[in-house]
Amino acid sequence: MSELKKIMHVDDDEDILEIAKMALEMVDGFELHQFNSGAAALDAFETVAPQLMLLDVMMPGMTGPELSRNVRERHAALNTPFIFMTAKAEQSVCQELYAAGALEVITKPFDPMSLGSQIRDAWSKR
Repeated sequence: MSELKKIMHVDDDEDILEIAKMALEMVDGFELHQFNSGAAALDAFETVAPQLMLLDVMMPGMTGPELSRNVRERHAALNTPFIFMTAKAEQSVCQELYAAGALEVITKPFDPMSLGSQIRDAWSKR
């Protein structure tokens, strides 16, 4: 199993992007590529070639689930796994996200100090 190094993170909240950047790059040593919209992430997907996508669920324009569907349709051969982040922790919402193929669902607010280990744990179970 390959080691996880490169993550594409997509969230429309600049504060979340900054907190995740500090946690995942500075603390956990990941190569993080961040985008504030699904459209921008989709445009850059081939160039970035992430091993994993970390996606906010609710974003204007293109939601996280819509982005994951677009990536799977356009780049099916890569089979890039994704993790969703959401403030809606209801069981029904989480079940829908897992049914859509999520590797993991991380609820917001998240603990920045454990974010990297949550992602690595999910990566190891794929």
